[in-house]
Amino acid sequence: MDLRSELLKSIWYGFTALDLEKSGKVSKSQLKVLSHNLCTVLCIPHDPVALEDHFRDDDDGPVSSQGYMPYLNKYILDKVIEGSFTKENVDELCWTLTAKKNYQTDKTSSTVLPERDAFRLWCLFNFLSEDKYPLVMVPDEVEYLLKKICMSMSIEFNCVELEDFFSQDSVQQTGITVWVFLEMMNSGKLTRGIDKSITSMAIEEVYREIVGDVLKEGYLWKKGQLRRNWKERWFTLRPSSLSYYTGEDRKDCQGNIVLDGNCCVEVVGDEIVFGPSEWIKNALFPVLPDRDGKRCMFCLKTLSKTYEMSASDTKQRQEWTTAIQTAIRLHVEGKTSLHKDLKLKRREQREQRDKRCHAKEEELQRLRALQEERERGLVELDLLKEAQKQAQALLEQDEQRRRQQHEQMQRALEVQLKEAEEARVSMQAEMVLKEEEAERQRKRIQELEEMQKRLEEALQLEIKARRDEEVFRYAQAGLLAEEEEKMKALMCLQEEQEEYILKTQREKQELRQEMEVKSRSLDEAQRQLEEVRANRHKVDQDVVAAQKKLRQASTNVKHWNVQMNRLMRPIGPGEKRPSLGSSFASFQIPTQRDPGLRIRRKSGSEDQNEESKENVDNSAGCDLEKRHSHASNGDMDIP
Repeated sequence: MDLRSELLKSIWYGFTALDLEKSGKVSKSQLKVLSHNLCTVLCIPHDPVALEDHFRDDDDGPVSSQGYMPYLNKYILDKVIEGSFTKENVDELCWTLTAKKNYQTDKTSSTVLPERDAFRLWCLFNFLSEDKYPLVMVPDEVEYLLKKICMSMSIEFNCVELEDFFSQDSVQQTGITVWVFLEMMNSGKLTRGIDKSITSMAIEEVYREIVGDVLKEGYLWKKGQLRRNWKERWFTLRPSSLSYYTGEDRKDCQGNIVLDGNCCVEVVGDEIVFGPSEWIKNALFPVLPDRDGKRCMFCLKTLSKTYEMSASDTKQRQEWTTAIQTAIRLHVEGKTSLHKDLKLKRREQREQRDKRCHAKEEELQRLRALQEERERGLVELDLLKEAQKQAQALLEQDEQRRRQQHEQMQRALEVQLKEAEEARVSMQAEMVLKEEEAERQRKRIQELEEMQKRLEEALQLEIKARRDEEVFRYAQAGLLAEEEEKMKALMCLQEEQEEYILKTQREKQELRQEMEVKSRSLDEAQRQLEEVRANRHKVDQDVVAAQKKLRQASTNVKHWNVQMNRLMRPIGPGEKRPSLGSSFASFQIPTQRDPGLRIRRKSGSEDQNEESKENVDNSAGCDLEKRHSHASNGDMDIP
């Protein structure tokens, strides 16, 4: 049982004392006080914010013990350092909380134990109780504790008066609680006729031995290390140390001897050397003679010092040497408490005893079952003999009846055989018809499968045709875009031609003005006329080149329109694609819904406009050439 388990037992009593409604829940304000007091007695810093953060969602209601355990383990018990606090202070805190609620006694009664003795019995109960909640103590442990108390009071334990209490079924099955145990101690059945001071001393001695891990206490004479004189000291032996004080009150500690595997005990005037260490194992030391008038001496040797001590008599020396040897053995075995080890051993013995009792009960039940089965077998044997006689008589009757039934069954089987033969013939004929029907069905299925394949092929062709149609549509869109670009280029050329015409008209007007102004200067007019002719010739060449470009563009537009009209016709499944060399008369006009048709009509109207413009330009060019010819012949129109 580790330190955490011991602390949890005491804290459990404190928590249940705060649970007034016995619902397993405690308010947060009470838990704050409990947590603060626990941190104080355990000598760890208290963090009040952690409790608020841990139960942030439970502000409106109480906190259950299951919800408090994670906080208790994380923020309190995990920070506990063994040896930095006094375990008795924690027990006193939890006893104060739980005694107010559960330990209600009659103060005027002469058999009621003092408060301090009740507290020590409560601590002893927690130490010897089982490691499960709610905490109870089994009857064997109660008897062990009472025997220890009686032994300390030097009286014999009489369990006759408590026999009725221990024989109860509830006590045997579940054990007793601490409050029932204290009530039994306050009843006076165990301490009747004994002074309270003797009872208190016995309880304190058992408390220090079991809870305080004190293996032995008492006065011994000790020889000093420097002055070498003998002084009487009060010695307290624990599993890990031997402390000595000036008095029995243990207020002034004079020294502490640490016990480990390297320590040993030498008894003066005896033949045995006590010590479990390797360097004295299986060794026998010479017997030391008595000296300095001390006849019950013994020595405690460590690696650094040798302590000489003397007991009052041989019995005390034997008890002290045995106790020190036990403490050294516990340290070598890695055990921290003798009574914890004894408790575990008693628990193992109880478990083994329970197993043996359970095995005996199972064996008795098995023997009873075998006895009952044997008796049932004898009864069944008698019944079988009687039944055998009756069966013999019935057997003859059954044989006669069976022969008659056999003859009847034989006749019925012959009739059924004939019927089965007729049914077999009819079934064979029916099977032939079924096979023919199945053959027809198989042929039909093959035809359907072939038809399905052809439909799938037609579907693939249609999908392919639709994809080709999409490709042609994309090509048509590209051609339309190219035609639009060419139309833009044609418009640009037309604008350039108009600019040239306007420029020619402006030059003619300037020429007329110059002729009016310089009518007298014929040479200058002739020179200007030559320049005009040169310009006219250049403009004519530009006009001719523009006309060629327009005719070429018109030819290209017509050619692409023919190609687009051929591509606009959708190709259905099974149709052959018309060749490019086919005549224009075989082209089919698409419907009004086709977007390519609207583009084509638009381009046709634009072609008509371009042709009309080309005719106007040609007529204008002819007029201009006539005028220039008149001018070259010397005929000039003067307005």
